[in-house]
Parts: sequence; C-alpha cells; structure tokens
Amino acid sequence: MSLPTPHWNCSIRIARKPRLSRQYIFASPKTSARIPAMKRRTLLQSLPAAALLPAAAWASSEREKPGPGPTSTVYELRVYHTYDGKLDDLLRRFREHTTQLFEKHGIKNVAYWTPTDEPLKGKTLIYIIAHPSREAAAANWKAFSADPEWQSVRDKSEANGKIVEKIDSTYLVLTDFSPPLR
Repeated sequence: MSLPTPHWNCSIRIARKPRLSRQYIFASPKTSARIPAMKRRTLLQSLPAAALLPAAAWASSEREKPGPGPTSTVYELRVYHTYDGKLDDLLRRFREHTTQLFEKHGIKNVAYWTPTDEPLKGKTLIYIIAHPSREAAAANWKAFSADPEWQSVRDKSEANGKIVEKIDSTYLVLTDFSPPLR
C-alpha cells in the first residue's frame, strides 16, 4: 500500500496537545516558583534579537583573531647568538631582569627556549614576545632601550665583556588555523 502524494492545495491537520494555562508555566512540580507564560507575539518579536547573540559573540572574539591589521597582536621571534661561554650570563640577565623590564614597557613574554642540538646548543637563546601592534612594538623597544634601569643592568652584565654577538628578529602574525595561545 502506498501513501498518497501530497498536493500543494491540501491541508494537514495536526492534533494539538492540551495547552498549559496561559497565566503561568510551572518551573517544576516540586517547587512553587512560577514563571509567567510568554505570549507568542513577544516570543516571535524577540527571535531576531536572539539570532544576533551568536554574531555578537563572534564579533567580540574577532579582536583576538589572527591576521594582519592595525589592532592585531604582533609576535616577535628573536634569536640571540652569544659569544662562547656567555649563554649562562645571558640567561641570568633575562631571568633576573629583562623579562620584568619587558612587561614594564608593554612587551608580553610568550616563551623562551635554548636549543638542544649542535651547532646552536650552549650559545643561543630563542624567544617569542608579543606587542599589541607593529607600531606599539617600535614604541615599546624605544622605551625599553632608553630605560636607565635596562642600561644599568646591561652594563653590569657585560662588565666582563659583551654577551650577545648577534640578534635576529622577525615579526609574525598568527595564521587563521593557529590554535589559541594562552
């Protein structure tokens, strides 16, 4: 037995369940809390606003979305190549002073590494820092290098000779498929 094919001009009736009172909907039979029933018109009028909630959440997350732009976070990959035997002095300077001075000047510390394999092992510090923008990076570095506290720390740590032979710096932005950074 086959079902009849629906026609555009047919009407379908659906049996309705008994209605709850229009006055109140009970939250739970065990509680006495009552929530006034919402009129269908009020519900339908509020749907467009409710539909915007996911868009609002998306828009607020766009501030952290990767990619170039004037308000995008800019990461800086820095590689410090030290003179022979000077890596421990550099690590001590970063551990005890430099990272705190970075934060003082708006430079966010992300992560620091030392290579485990030759030829960089024992003479290289690799790290990533973050700035609110490329323009902020320039201002942060200018303020950092002019800071008398930094100049004093640098001079004291280099009392027995220069520590850093060469610095490589590369500015980066996150790709759209990068996982979020903590």
